[in-house]
Amino acid sequence: MKKGKKTISARQRFAMNLRKARLARDISQEELAELAELHRTYVGSVERGERNISIDNMERLATALQLDVIELLQGI
Repeated sequence: MKKGKKTISARQRFAMNLRKARLARDISQEELAELAELHRTYVGSVERGERNISIDNMERLATALQLDVIELLQGI
């Protein structure tokens, strides 16, 4: 990254991309949680970057959004 730019962690990048993808599909956190077979509060904490999410759960969320995990980890 260029000097002066703040580095975004993979967790923060995943959180931002997850929220963006969910909103683009016009679904709630509750609907996403149901599709991914996860709890709504868990999805919310992932979107806020509070969770050190497992690869398995990253895949569940990506699959629920019909995306590849790598799409949720790509730079902003």
